[in-house]
Amino acid sequence: MDVNFQNREISCLSPALREIQNSEQTQEIKLTEGMPDVGRIVSAWGQPILRGKEWGTDTLNYTGGMMVWVLYAPEDGSPERCVEGWIPFQLRWDIPEELPEGQIRLRLLPRVVDARSVSPRKILVRAGMAVSAEAFVPTHIPVPELEETPDGVELLRRTYPVRLMKEAGEKSFVLDEELAMPDSAPRPEQIIYYCVEPKVSDRKVLSEKVVFRGNANLHTLYRGEDAQLHSWDFDLPFSQYAELSGEYGPEAQADFALCPTSMELELDDGGHLRFKCGVTSQYCVTDREQLSVVEDAYSPNRDLTIQTQTLELPAILENRRETAYAQGNLQVNTAADLRFLPDFPKQKYRDSGVALELPGVFQSLSYGEDGSLGAATVRWDGSMNLNADENTILTAVPTPVAVQASAGSVKAELPLELTAAAKQQIPVVTGLTLGEERRPDPSRPCLILRRVGGESLWQIAKAAHSTTAAIREANGLQNEPAPGQLLLIPVV
Repeated sequence: MDVNFQNREISCLSPALREIQNSEQTQEIKLTEGMPDVGRIVSAWGQPILRGKEWGTDTLNYTGGMMVWVLYAPEDGSPERCVEGWIPFQLRWDIPEELPEGQIRLRLLPRVVDARSVSPRKILVRAGMAVSAEAFVPTHIPVPELEETPDGVELLRRTYPVRLMKEAGEKSFVLDEELAMPDSAPRPEQIIYYCVEPKVSDRKVLSEKVVFRGNANLHTLYRGEDAQLHSWDFDLPFSQYAELSGEYGPEAQADFALCPTSMELELDDGGHLRFKCGVTSQYCVTDREQLSVVEDAYSPNRDLTIQTQTLELPAILENRRETAYAQGNLQVNTAADLRFLPDFPKQKYRDSGVALELPGVFQSLSYGEDGSLGAATVRWDGSMNLNADENTILTAVPTPVAVQASAGSVKAELPLELTAAAKQQIPVVTGLTLGEERRPDPSRPCLILRRVGGESLWQIAKAAHSTTAAIREANGLQNEPAPGQLLLIPVV
């Protein structure tokens, strides 16, 4: 007799792509009329911008670019000037054509921006960015279930708490702020460059909504009324929510990747600043699924054939934050500007776990003893060891960095958001075939005395043609027997 199992579908998102691309572009920028000729390039900066992302037939596509600023010392000896430009980027990732359309999550980091003069009126800018792309597709996993236990059959039922990605989406919003410099800071007269790093500090899934708040760190370099360059940081708070397609319980979690989509900082004649920035917050929601399955079966008094398979679930194992500390030898006299540009960590699997390689670049702009502006960069290569095996997929994302300068060195605190994922394999019974009842062996004892080794109670009962309930009752057990314990085993 065949015992059929019914399938219950679990819906989730499965990762189809996790890949980082590094790309570089160059572009000439012409000086506008009225600007003095280039004498010396001082420094250059950039801000990656997300304009669009698209799920194609067999590709994922990113469109956007880099806002760039180049500071140069004019040939005529007048104060430094800044020119702005836009360098477009287009990136593509190949995906299997048969995949259903899913969700894309992108993260953008500036890797390098430098410039050189090709003539007194032209500047060649090289910009490089790193783009991390993740793609998730809807997946439906059938889980075999058996509601009623057939007579004379013992079932090993187990429940696994598995965290799965349930949905992904995005919420776009605009920051529009009037900014006020403190009285202690020199009044701005000219904006040199600016960049923004939005981050989420608090997030919560509330049934059919995800609520999040954080701040965007706006870093500015400007020329003050004292004719010197100064940097200043503004923290711009935001609070948002997004409607979800599903309804979730108290164990649901969300994580975010935020990208600027537009940016503008204006300075009026009165020295007042107005900042406007578009932000796309890309979120993923995970929730814990209690997966109840039948892992094994036997019958003490009849033949039983079982059909099995292994379920593979794209489980999220852990989300946590780690902090690395970067340091470089960089002589900074009077710092006008100081930044640390982290790159996406690289991973190397070793016997002891995973080694994260943490590259980054310190970038400074400072005044020398003669009052001239000079720029310097120093590369930092750090590392961090994590406990993980080759079956674990780690995603490590650097978040906004705090930089400090001391005598002869610069330091940065580099927070990393870590996600560990893996294909969790769960053995399940998918069908049973009951055979004929076995006739009792007259010579078989009805009671066995046995010392426990490393077996579980289920394994002991199955091998002895008994039941776990009968053994528990005969020995007064509440839990698993201890190794070396003597058990009375009734044979059914």
